[in-house]
Amino acid sequence: MSPINLTMGIMFLSQTTLGVLGNCACLGYFILTDFSGRRVKPTDLIVKHLTWANFMVLVFKGIPQTMAAFGMSNFLDDILCKLIFYFHRVARGVSLGSTSLLSVFQIITISPSNSKWGQLKFRAAKVIGSSLGLCWALQLLINAGIPTTVTDILGTKNITGFRDVVYCAVVDIHSLRRILYSIVFASIDVVCLGIMMWASGSMVLMLTKHKQRVQHIHSHLSPRSSPETRATQSILALVSSFVFLYMISVLLVLSYSFFDVTARWLVNASVAMSACFPAFCPFLLLSQYTKVSNFCCTCSYETTHGL
Repeated sequence: MSPINLTMGIMFLSQTTLGVLGNCACLGYFILTDFSGRRVKPTDLIVKHLTWANFMVLVFKGIPQTMAAFGMSNFLDDILCKLIFYFHRVARGVSLGSTSLLSVFQIITISPSNSKWGQLKFRAAKVIGSSLGLCWALQLLINAGIPTTVTDILGTKNITGFRDVVYCAVVDIHSLRRILYSIVFASIDVVCLGIMMWASGSMVLMLTKHKQRVQHIHSHLSPRSSPETRATQSILALVSSFVFLYMISVLLVLSYSFFDVTARWLVNASVAMSACFPAFCPFLLLSQYTKVSNFCCTCSYETTHGL
């Protein structure tokens, strides 16, 4: 085994292990919260689905990539290759969609009750489950054609055009079909990221206005960082990391799928970048999401009571 492969194997193993443990801890936190009888926030359901999607991304992509990096070959047959690629794509899409939903429902939560968004608070809580179900159904449907483009390495003996992606192979398809796939997947990514950035920007403005009101009422406020500032910084950190990592991942995927680039380092880089957010997202959620949510509940309480 070459030093480069050993290094990549250790990196993928560390990233996958850390991410799986983090997502399990995040799910465990919400399970304990449910059993403790504490008040459950409507957005907790979105975070649970986001965590499950991140867990699936790491399992269906990180584990095979780690095995391949450590020198294992031909360990997946045709059916397993199709299933792994299919469910990885579905989980990736659900992760993106869940984060967008979380941003939208979060801005509804912290909006004043007399505002346009604030009037949707009770109605929005009732459609969270159906929205998540629609997200899963949409990803299962639009990725239905993925299995037809994937096969195992041994299955490429009778195929002239294919791209080796380390442990499986992507069969070359008609250029028109490839363009159609790229447009559909890219459009969904752009829409979800756009919604998330818009909602997060609105939240930042709303939190900033709240901070100004609090400073006006309490002029003796301490100069140290306020909860509002920390909440704003947390939202910006979560959104910025998500957008940055997903944009790089999309560019890398398009490079070796649309432009026929098959360099091994590019494939490894794409896998590593696509697994970064699922691996570190649970730690952001555990350390920041509860703080932001508690603050949002405080904002809603103060707004309702005219503070």
